Order: sequence, then C-alpha cells, then structure tokens
Amino acid sequence: MIRIEPRAATSKTFSIGVPVLSALIALGFAAIPLMAAGANPITAYGEMFKGVFGSVFSITEMLTRATPLIFTGLAAALAFRAKLWNIGGEGQLYLGAMAAVAIGSGVLDISGVLLIPIIILLGAAAGAAGMAAPTYLKIRFGADEVVTTLLLNFIILIFVQMMLEGPLQDPMGLGWPQSAPVLDQGMLPPLMDRMRVHSGLILAVVLAVIAQFMLARSVWGFKLRAVGENAAAARHAGINVKRSLYGVAIISGGLAGLAGVSEVAGLKGYLTADLSPGFGYTGIVVAMLAGLSPIGVVIAALFIASVFVGADGMSRAMGVSSFLADLVVSVSLLCVLVGGFIAKYRIVRSEKAGSAT
Repeated sequence: MIRIEPRAATSKTFSIGVPVLSALIALGFAAIPLMAAGANPITAYGEMFKGVFGSVFSITEMLTRATPLIFTGLAAALAFRAKLWNIGGEGQLYLGAMAAVAIGSGVLDISGVLLIPIIILLGAAAGAAGMAAPTYLKIRFGADEVVTTLLLNFIILIFVQMMLEGPLQDPMGLGWPQSAPVLDQGMLPPLMDRMRVHSGLILAVVLAVIAQFMLARSVWGFKLRAVGENAAAARHAGINVKRSLYGVAIISGGLAGLAGVSEVAGLKGYLTADLSPGFGYTGIVVAMLAGLSPIGVVIAALFIASVFVGADGMSRAMGVSSFLADLVVSVSLLCVLVGGFIAKYRIVRSEKAGSAT
C-alpha cells in the first residue's frame, strides 16, 4: 500500500537546491527539441551564454529585462505568502504605467527631484487600487480572487486602449494609439551612458531587500506568514486577518504598478497597449521559482531574463527558434512545482492493513 504523508521538516539546503536543480533539468529537457532541430545543444547553450554575457550591452539588456520581473515577482510572492492569489499583475502594471504618463507628461511641470517621486508614488497607488478591489470582493462576498484578478487584466487593458485613443493620446502622434511622452525631468536616471538599464533596477533590488527583512524580522511579516499558514488559527490568536489581507494586497498591487512605472518612466518614455509582453504573468513564474522568497525573486528574475535574452542571441547565431526560452521557463516552473511537492511530502510504502499473518 502506498500513501503520501507530510515530511516532518525540510532542510534549508534542500529548499535552495530545488530551484537550482529545476533550472538544470529544464535545460536538459530543452536540449531535446534543439537536437530535433539539428542543433548541437552544447554549442547552442554556448551561444545562449554568449548572448547574455558576451558584451556589456548584452548584460545591461538582461538587467533591463529583469527589472519589471523583479517588481511583478515580488508582487506575486508577497501576496501568495498570505494565500492571496494575485493573478492580476499584468493589469496592475498597466494601471501604474497609465498613472505615470498621466502625471509625468506635463500635468505637473516641476523639477525631477519632485516629479520622479510623485510619479513613483502615484503609479504604485494606481497598481494598489487594482488589487484592493478584488481583495474587497474576496473578503466581503467570498469572490475567488484568481478569477477576479485574471478577468480584471483584460478589462484594464481594454480601458488603457480606450484612453490611448482618447484623453491620453499624444496629439503629435499622427493618430497612433500611444500616450504623450513623459517629460525628461520625469524619467528615471540611466545607470550607464548609451545603455537602456535604468535606476528602476536599483529601486527593485532595494524593495526586495526590504521585503526580505520585513518578512523575516518584523511583526508584519510574522502576521503575514501566520495568515498564509492558517488564517483560522491566526484569527484565533488575535491577528486581524482582514487587515493583513488588505495590507498585503495594497503592497502587492503597488509593486506591480511600479513595474509599469519602470517601463514607462525608465525605458520607453510613453505608453502603448503592447507595453508588456506578459511581465505580470511571468512574475508569477519568477515568484514560484524563488520559493516566494523576495531575495530569491531577484535571482529568479535574473535567470529568466538571461534565458530570454540568451535565446534571442542563440536564435540569431544558429537559426533556432527563440521560443525555446518559453520552453525552458515552463519546464523550470514544472520542475519547481514537482520539487516543492517532494520537499513537503514523501511517499511511504507500507503493509496492507488487515493482511493475513
């Protein structure tokens, strides 16, 4: 007879090793379609590595791609810690981006010392509002936040498209559905001359460090973990579960909104309906790969960004489809989920009860 039972404890080494092993296994699985396409996997992965670390430009592109993934990964990781399933990072990203261009394109013509913080705060507030509403529906009416946040993504995107063809449309854009540009003094400072990497990366890493400290060392972090482990027990212990959920919802939505701010005010300078290639959804993968650890989110975001940037380089060098990156990311997530299950449970084989002696 075979049964599944929880493990008594899981070592820290095992918890850290699961994501690393998952990434290696994913690369191994990805070698199969490479060989089917007639490519040498070792050569292909060498080109992928060169595509990420072969030049300063490649490295900065990887860091640029990782920046919004850190924000959306943190948004998912913190919400998931409280068993609040925020699938709406994509919509919250667009709300943050829309707030950034609405404020930064000329409504406030002030110095960058004041304008940049205002753009950041209002972008975070817009993203927070996008998560606060589904959380209210969950707490007040028991609505499933997976459904409400997911559907809200499409509603927000349609709203953004409407605004880009209406009040936010650039009057100098010749009818193209894009917003007016953010003022120069409202743009996040670049980290390197003639490179696209910007100071939004510093903000993302700082917020990850703060989130890690708060989770591990603060009363807020303890309450959040308690609500995530067992909301009923937390409520019995005197923790205000509703307040904790609202708090993490605002923080989670705000972080996703900052991803939109970083893309608009740090990189492109204006908003279009195709601003994000799915950063909000990929952030969920980042959070899961990181084991919901804020510092792990930074590492996981760098890994996924490296896969995407490296796959582009490999595609150009060898003529292999860049969609291989999606395969590596998907298999990595699958391996992490399987590894997480193995970390929490074990399969035990035992004698059938009541057997003859």
